[in-house]
Amino acid sequence: MADIHPTAIVESGASIGGDVVIGPYCIVGAEVALASGVKLLSHTVVTGRTTVGENTAIYPFASIGHRPQDLKYKGEASRLEIGRNNVIREHVTMNPGTEGGGMVTRVGDDCLFMVGCHVAHDCTIGNHVIMANNATLGGHVAIGDHAILGGLSAVHQYVRIGRYAMIGGMSGVEQDVIPYGSVMGDRAKLSGLNIVGMKRHGVSRDNIHALRTAYRLLFAQEGALNERLDDVIDMYKANDPVMEIVTFMREESVRGVCQPKSGNAG
Repeated sequence: MADIHPTAIVESGASIGGDVVIGPYCIVGAEVALASGVKLLSHTVVTGRTTVGENTAIYPFASIGHRPQDLKYKGEASRLEIGRNNVIREHVTMNPGTEGGGMVTRVGDDCLFMVGCHVAHDCTIGNHVIMANNATLGGHVAIGDHAILGGLSAVHQYVRIGRYAMIGGMSGVEQDVIPYGSVMGDRAKLSGLNIVGMKRHGVSRDNIHALRTAYRLLFAQEGALNERLDDVIDMYKANDPVMEIVTFMREESVRGVCQPKSGNAG
């Protein structure tokens, strides 16, 4: 049975799973689905066509599922899908999708959204992502698994951030960040690879060495980018982490790939 505080408002039609806890002064909309074990601590609003996965905890004054901050949005029946085991702290905002972006915003599993984070319309967030205090995503942003966004960072619309990437605090990210990359700056530039993050997640020493060599080749000043990509493929076509970066860089992109400040790997 759900534990619903008498001051909470749960609109007729909402789907409430077993062991859900809805704290004081929370509001749950008619089209919301809360899976088993979800906890709304207090003063939380979850509305719209929003699903929240098992054991996700949402803290006070979070605003989840309200209409997108997009002037093109005309009330279409878009959705917000939040996965399992997430922690969504105070004052976090998450918006559903729009017709121009696939009609859905998706958040994966086991993520941490610290105080004041914003997830805009049509974003796709992987698993084990951490967004530190007041990190902000524009619309249509894609974040890979295990990426970390530092406090007060801001990501431009349509930017892609690869797996295991690290975004430094107070960085403004206008271009795609390669998997395993680390960026920083008010207009973020690549500062190298996220070596600390890779070690923490058990990436082997051989793979880290290969990634370092490939990074230097990919961002060298000599030759055209396609030629450098071909050279890296010839050297490391059997190395999955390196090929992940190559594939990422060859995919179609609206924003282009973030480069080192010097224009090469240094």
